[in-house]
Amino acid sequence: MLKPRTTPGSQVKSLDGDGWRLEIPAGPAGRYRLAQLDDLDGLPRRSLPWRAPLRFKLQARASSAQIPGTWGFGLWNDPFGFSLGFGGGQRFPALPDAAWFFFASPHNYLSLQDDLPAKGGMAVTFRSKPLPAPLLALGALSVPLLALHPFSRLLRRLGRRFVEQGASSLEINPVEWHTYEVVWEAERTVFGIDKKLVLETGVSPHGPLVLVIWVDNQYAAWHPDGRLHWGTLANPEPAWVEVREIQISPA
Repeated sequence: MLKPRTTPGSQVKSLDGDGWRLEIPAGPAGRYRLAQLDDLDGLPRRSLPWRAPLRFKLQARASSAQIPGTWGFGLWNDPFGFSLGFGGGQRFPALPDAAWFFFASPHNYLSLQDDLPAKGGMAVTFRSKPLPAPLLALGALSVPLLALHPFSRLLRRLGRRFVEQGASSLEINPVEWHTYEVVWEAERTVFGIDKKLVLETGVSPHGPLVLVIWVDNQYAAWHPDGRLHWGTLANPEPAWVEVREIQISPA
């Protein structure tokens, strides 16, 4: 069952029993704003509900073609150790596994590969090699060294050995209603919009995964030259995403 998670002032509202509106309020930079639906339900990663093969499908539209921050929907392994403070409890971090439609405003740069899209509308997969969680937690101690661009570039290149990625840019207007579909199999993942193929990749995530739909004002950028930035953006107007006809079933 999907559950809403919101920061103060944000909201998730039901739309006629067949959809949802996720909205964050207008506000300045420096304060995180999130509206999210997921079926994490406090589960440990080994017990997340979804495994390949499956088909995920919904209809969606957004308030703007460039919402400051990120928004999207799909499947991921919730890799952050603190689950963004919502529902997942405190746990060790993990490398990402995901298959989702991801929309990132221009402040973002979200690819380890220099030849793949890193912002804008994207169909994206991540598949990571398993590493011991305590080792990843210790690696977090090196974060201050990322301010040194040569070290940051080296770590970014090393990251490609452990995190594979598939991605393609989306040539659509997200303000209009579209039907988005993901077919996730063990050896490939296929993305379609309005019954048209937008990405087929052999970089298919490991399971189990959790379903997530969100909009927020956060950004992150790890540039090829090693520059690393993250934070929250001002959104002068409220930002929202509407979804309906959510379906998830065996492929």
